[in-house]
Amino acid sequence: MTDSSAADVRTALDLLDAASTVTVLCHVQPDADTIGSGLALAIALDRAGTSVQVSFATPARLPDSMVGLPGTEFLTAPDEVRTDVDLVVTVDAGSRERLGALGDRLDGAVSLVIDHHRSNTRYGTHHLIDPAAESTTAVLAALFDAGNVVVDRDLAHCLFAGLVTDTGSFRWVRPGTHLLAERLLATGIDAAAITRSLLDTHPFGWLPMLGRVLGSARLVPDAAGARGLVYAVVRRADVGGLRSEEIESVVDIVRTTAEAEVAAVFKENDHGWSVSLRAKSVVDVSTTATRLGGGGHRFSAGYTVTGDVEDAVAALVAALE
Repeated sequence: MTDSSAADVRTALDLLDAASTVTVLCHVQPDADTIGSGLALAIALDRAGTSVQVSFATPARLPDSMVGLPGTEFLTAPDEVRTDVDLVVTVDAGSRERLGALGDRLDGAVSLVIDHHRSNTRYGTHHLIDPAAESTTAVLAALFDAGNVVVDRDLAHCLFAGLVTDTGSFRWVRPGTHLLAERLLATGIDAAAITRSLLDTHPFGWLPMLGRVLGSARLVPDAAGARGLVYAVVRRADVGGLRSEEIESVVDIVRTTAEAEVAAVFKENDHGWSVSLRAKSVVDVSTTATRLGGGGHRFSAGYTVTGDVEDAVAALVAALE
């Protein structure tokens, strides 16, 4: 945590200490960073005697890869989330829109936004945002340290889940990342099992889906200042009964293309297309995503768009110039 955010850390601790009832909101289509952060915070709050609920708007159930995380007993169906609490906390959600239908829980509420996205729109009444942090769970780890919260095995499991996924299995790190990982591992968590569940386990149906989707891949060598763009399209007909995490994993395969600095996967949904962006080392895709109505990290971002996919691709190519 940077020194400049020390006042925000103190405010966050004061808000959490004063609250008797707390709602923790994760973003839609949740990943392990938002869920790991939400559950870790819920465990810590419950131990302090606070009544806490954790929820996300969609999909209807927690992705299978995360069901083994400690603290899932605090998960609450969206329609059962309390409307009157002392404090609403959002974790890893860069904008109110990322909360989906649960965004209305912020209306008239005292709220604390905990995040690490540079593109965060600062939509709460209070904010704890560290764009230098590797993950929102890393922000929480620093908050726990400041509040003298002992990080035991259950908390470490949740925090490690967000850290390992948002760093791409520690491919994207900064000074201190491995020190935090070592602290978490020292609690006795099984890092290999956690990582395997989150990143390396898919049903057989994932393989034929990949065959269909990767067959749609196209390379645009002149895009992104001639650094190259590779993209693929996931249509609803390709998905079958696969889970959201199987669909999200496609971009990490597409991004391995040597001839392209930027990778994109266009995923069809009821309203248009959800677009995942990745970059390797030069292009800041968070800027591109923000320009197109989304946001994210420097090398990992996303946005949504309506209309034909061909028009969406053309708009992305134009935004990358």
